[in-house]
Parts: sequence; structure tokens; C-alpha cells
Amino acid sequence: MSSSQNTHNKAPLLKWLPWVLLLLVLAAFIWLFMSMKSTSEATWEPPRTTPAEQQASAPVADTPAPISSYHNAVARASQSVVNIYTTQAMMEHPYMDDPVLRRFFENHSGPSQDQGSTNLGSGVIVSEDGYIVTNAHVIEKADEITVAFNDGRKSRARVIGTDPDSDLAVIKVDMTGLTPLGFREDPIRVGDLALAIGNPFGVGQTVTQGIISATGRTGLGVNKFEDFIQTDAAINPGNSGGALVDARGELVGINTVIFSRSGGSMGIGFAIPTALVEQVMNALIKDGRVSRGWLGIEIQSQLRDPTQLETSTGVEVLNVIRGGPAAKSGLRVGDIILTIDGVEMTDANTLIQYVARKPPNTELDAQILRQGKNAQVKIMLEERPVQEPIERPVVLQGESMGGMEAEPSIQSDEEAPMMSKAERDRMREELMKLFEQDTAAQ
Repeated sequence: MSSSQNTHNKAPLLKWLPWVLLLLVLAAFIWLFMSMKSTSEATWEPPRTTPAEQQASAPVADTPAPISSYHNAVARASQSVVNIYTTQAMMEHPYMDDPVLRRFFENHSGPSQDQGSTNLGSGVIVSEDGYIVTNAHVIEKADEITVAFNDGRKSRARVIGTDPDSDLAVIKVDMTGLTPLGFREDPIRVGDLALAIGNPFGVGQTVTQGIISATGRTGLGVNKFEDFIQTDAAINPGNSGGALVDARGELVGINTVIFSRSGGSMGIGFAIPTALVEQVMNALIKDGRVSRGWLGIEIQSQLRDPTQLETSTGVEVLNVIRGGPAAKSGLRVGDIILTIDGVEMTDANTLIQYVARKPPNTELDAQILRQGKNAQVKIMLEERPVQEPIERPVVLQGESMGGMEAEPSIQSDEEAPMMSKAERDRMREELMKLFEQDTAAQ
């Protein structure tokens, strides 16, 4: 009796057991799918230095002499700095299709052959699976990119994305197990030690020492969005895209440009801070481009008289673009923007940088001065439209970004003066006479 009753009680359990197992399997599959999805959608995060690595890389002061060694910091950071070589095919001169003119050019400049223009720069590894950050001008118009690592290995790289407005780019090599350079989390301060690591003049990886001279440098006219770290660590041709690190070997900036009237280091170099690098890289790795906020206004800083004790701050609105975010919010020409989200707008560059770091569809709370009265305006940002590249200042010598290498003096085909057909025929006749005279003399 008892055995039959037990069998009767187990029957419902056996009946529902397959369904329970099926539900467990489905739940496991759903959990695995959501985990993979969240991993794939995770945004790029900069590498960080662990406390143990910070302690190991801290400068060791000799006693009693106040001398420090940065060997540990440099040894660790150097593993993450790479040399970048780019090759660009050069177009043949349009007159080389004429046999007579070709002979003339070959006699005076050597045999004609397909040549390539090779440039050099530096880069910083930011992930174990091959992502590298560098300057946009280092890889600009490159047909082939070669990355040389500190251990002697080399690899071809492909472009993930470029952002000329900030002069940053991300490239990737098909390698794993690389050593990324940790980003410094604490804000850099004026007076902090700085070490610039790169490949100046192509001589190989080199380290120079200096201090942080200033932060938040803007208005240089180099990039559309500027927020530079200034340093007196020597930066020379080939340092573009290299690392500016602190005394622990943590990345504080990407070397970009130097102020120079001779093409060499004069103790004034500029680097892009990691806060901006992180923002741009995250967008390039995720979307392949950078999306920035846009107000739709033309502005200028309030005029300041250095002889006056009372100085006016704020940014004056010179023009409001029809249909833009500012126009929709009610901002008018002549308004003076005093603060945005409680942050004082001391000049036009401060406003531009603040807005550019905000994503589209962000609401800003602006305090303005209109006809002598304070007012509050809420502005919903839109995506910044693509604009034409800006001209580079002559005073900043170097690569296309004006900092690292002297630019070639050869004009482009569009700038080179072209001979007319009559002038070309006359030159051809004169060259033929010269060739005949040379042949007779021989």
C-alpha cells in the first residue's frame, strides 16, 4: 500500500521535471546572451595603473642628495610607446610623358621611378588587443602604416577613425597581449614633472624631462578644439603622437605640437590631455567618429582693457544661425553669455570647449545678460555639422599640425605654375638644340 502511494506521489514530479529542466536551460541561455550583449556594448575604458604598479614606478630618491631616478616609470611606459611610419605614393610630374622633357629631367635629377614619401611619428598602446592612439596628422593621407614596437616587432596597422578637429586618431594592429599605458586619474598640476617619450628624428625611442608649465592652453589656432598641456620637456620631429607621462609613468597627454621658429625644440611644447583623449577615443572606437554638441552661434570674447581695474567677462553673441539650437531657445544677437551650468564663460574658447565636450541632445542652462538685465535660457544642443579644416599658423613649425617636422618646400600640383602650350613647345625646341649640340660635341 505504501509503495503504491509513493509511486503515485512521484508521478506528478516526474511529469513536471522535464519542463523545469527546460526552463532552467532557457534561463541559462538568456543570461548568457545578455552577458555577451552587455560586453559587446560596453564603452571603451582607458587602462588604469594598479596601486602596486604605482608604488613600483614611484621615483626613488637617493639620500642625502636630492636626485631622483625615473627608471621604473620609463621602463614601464616605454613598452607602450610605438614608432609609426607612414608611406604615401607620390604622383609623377605631368611633363614626364614627353620623351624630350623626360630626358631633360633625368639628366638633371636622376632616373624617374615610382617613389613614396615616408613620414614618422609615435603612438601609444591603449589596449591589449591592439588599439593605438596617435595624432591625426601623423597618419593623414597615408597609404600604408607600419608600427614598430619597443621589443623590435613590426606590424601593419589600419585606421579605426580620425578626428582632425582635435588632431587625434585611433589605429589598430592585429596583435594581442600588448602592454597598454595606464591613464592618470588625478588632474595634472603646474609644476608636476613630465617625461616625453617618442621617436624624435627617427633615432629610436627617446625620453626627455621637463615640468608642466601650464594647463588649459587655448587660442593657439592649431586645432578647432584646444585644451593643451604646456610643457618644457623637449619635443622634436617624430614625437607627434607620443606619450607625455608623469613621474610614475602614467599617461597625462599625447604630444602634439611645439612652438618653434627654427623647427627644433625651444622649450614650449603642447600635449592633448587624457580627458580629451578618452572622450575622442571612446567615440572613435565605438562609432568611428566623434559627435559633438553645437549651439549654432557666432561669438567673441568681451573686450577687455588691461588698464581698467574692473574687467568684464562673458561671451557676446554676434550671430544666431537660423534654425539652430540657440535660435530655437530664444537666444538673441547682443546677448552676453555669463555662465553655462554654473561654469563661468571667461572667453570664447572656454565656451567652445565646454559645448564641444557635451553630446547632442544635452540641455544647457545658460545665464545671460540682455540689455543690462540677467536672464536664464535653456538650450538643447544638436550635433555639430561637419566644417572645413582650419588654416594652420606659420609660427608653429612642423608636420601638418605644425609641431614636429619641417614641412617640405615642394608645392602641390594645384599650386605649381603650369607652362602654356607655346612655352612648352619653345622649351622643347631649345632642349632639342642642346641635345644635338651635345651629340655633335661627343
